[in-house]
Amino acid sequence: MHDNWLAAAGDAGGGAALDQVAVMTGGATLIAAVLLWVGYRHRTRRITWLGRLADRLGRVVNRPGWVALPLAMFLATILTALLGFIWDVSLHIGNGRDSGPLANPAHYFILIGLFFLFTAGMSAIVLPLDEKPGAAAVRITRTWYAPVGGILIAGAGLYALIGFPLDDIWHRIFGQDVTLWGPTHLMLIGGAGLSLVGVLLLEFEGRRNRPEPERRDGRLMWLIRAFGFGGLLIGLSVFQVEFDFGVEQFRLVLQPMLMVAAAAVTLVAARLTLGAGSTLVVFAFAAVVRTVVAVLVGGPIIDAPRNVFPLYLGAAVVVELLALLPIVRNRLWWGALCGVGVATVGLWLESLWVDAMFVDPWPAAMWPELLAMAIPVAVAGGVVGALLATVLLGEPLPRPAVRRALVVGAVVIVAAATANGLASRVPENATATVTLTDAAPSAGGRMVLADIRVTPDDLVGSDPEWIQILSWQGGVGGDSPGRGLVVDHLRRVGAGHYVSTEPVPAHGTWKTVLRAQDGRVQTALPIYMAADPGIGAAEVPASSSFTRPFVAEITVLQRERSFDHPAWLFGAASLVVLACSLALVWALSWGAARIDQRYRRVDAAAEPVAAP
Repeated sequence: MHDNWLAAAGDAGGGAALDQVAVMTGGATLIAAVLLWVGYRHRTRRITWLGRLADRLGRVVNRPGWVALPLAMFLATILTALLGFIWDVSLHIGNGRDSGPLANPAHYFILIGLFFLFTAGMSAIVLPLDEKPGAAAVRITRTWYAPVGGILIAGAGLYALIGFPLDDIWHRIFGQDVTLWGPTHLMLIGGAGLSLVGVLLLEFEGRRNRPEPERRDGRLMWLIRAFGFGGLLIGLSVFQVEFDFGVEQFRLVLQPMLMVAAAAVTLVAARLTLGAGSTLVVFAFAAVVRTVVAVLVGGPIIDAPRNVFPLYLGAAVVVELLALLPIVRNRLWWGALCGVGVATVGLWLESLWVDAMFVDPWPAAMWPELLAMAIPVAVAGGVVGALLATVLLGEPLPRPAVRRALVVGAVVIVAAATANGLASRVPENATATVTLTDAAPSAGGRMVLADIRVTPDDLVGSDPEWIQILSWQGGVGGDSPGRGLVVDHLRRVGAGHYVSTEPVPAHGTWKTVLRAQDGRVQTALPIYMAADPGIGAAEVPASSSFTRPFVAEITVLQRERSFDHPAWLFGAASLVVLACSLALVWALSWGAARIDQRYRRVDAAAEPVAAP
């Protein structure tokens, strides 16, 4: 008998309660008003403490105050946002949806981090009083100029912040998409991650306008710059976080593609900008930060589902070794060569870490498609990294037509690879007959072992990406097994015949599903799901034996999503978010090009004219 587990109409899976929306809006308005008041009084010279604080920090690192203070603020706020983000993802995996933004403690860290990320950018804009902050500065009024890096940081922060209210609107229309890759979620993490490009450009502007030009930078500033690249590596890696927990809702081949994109851009730019050994420092910084966050979230302090993270050590070693070749003098070609190395040798070395630490290792059968996606993306990323390094070194970029073609080509390549990774199919007339055997119960309730026979028996091959039972959202803490997450990779005992390797929960608030992915086939069916009156969903019982059809995985994992809207509306809303994201990429490209052009003019004017 086939069960019907689709949710009926309900409202608990929509947006937050209006009282919480009002509190959040009021709090944000109050903080914004205070910051606006401080900025206004500084600009009108009614307070001096802000400028004195910035200048005092600037003297330590030999940078203008409009660089030193924003960088100090940024370092603290972005780490706060990262902790909140990983914690938030972990809570949703372990507990499911929350009742609103104020009911989730991680949201406070995210909001504080993003709000003061925006504030860091605005401080760089507001601080300059009696000076034009560098040759590339943008004129705001007749006497007020702002550094390009500050504008980009503030813009990226604002873009991320806008994602919060839009996320609530999105949920009211489409229900809660419990996935990292929801369009408004991508706004939040994309704005925060890409803000690091603005930070690196702001630091360059400060380096070119040092208060003491003859004073050489010490190791401290070198480390700060390396940590900036480490932050960029972390920021570009957050798109992979579902894979870090082992609850990815898209094909596994996307994971290595996302890894090489982050590694190629960051490590190529870091090695060209900072010199020998820099990629290893960048890798070490990213690894230490992610380790601390992982221990805080998955350890006894927060006690949420654990996460691991990409190591990038193999990619760093590959880039360091390739920098020994003479071709390094031709940055663009060397960046492309590094992309090939990162997507082949580097990715193979990374696969050893993935096999040892991640929930889902990379099967051998996936490698042909993996390389077909990863190599072009890594080559594009290496070229973009070389372009960024060219700006940060103060060297001339290629002529406008060439650099625009390179950046547009990189965006198109990444978009095409992503579209391919998202392409999947649900097999027709595929079912599974599941026989459950009770195991020793946990303190929370019933645990079961499964014997599964799949029809047709060749639904997945002998080396699929996964055929597993996923149990999640069972509640974090207490005696809950797996801290709200259990993943059991099934053992194949015959054609289409699989058995459990460990008990999985079938009680309480758990959602226990059978998942299969092999190539483009990606599908799932429920084994047990608790009743959810908030969205009008009945319980899916874990009977001793049943047969159920395989369906689109999204209908099972994203149970709260609503499909009760015109088909075009979701596509149109997604295109709006995509357009905004492309606008952010364009803004970063514009900022880098402006800095390159304006400072090269200064350098050209300073060159001595040869005597006739």
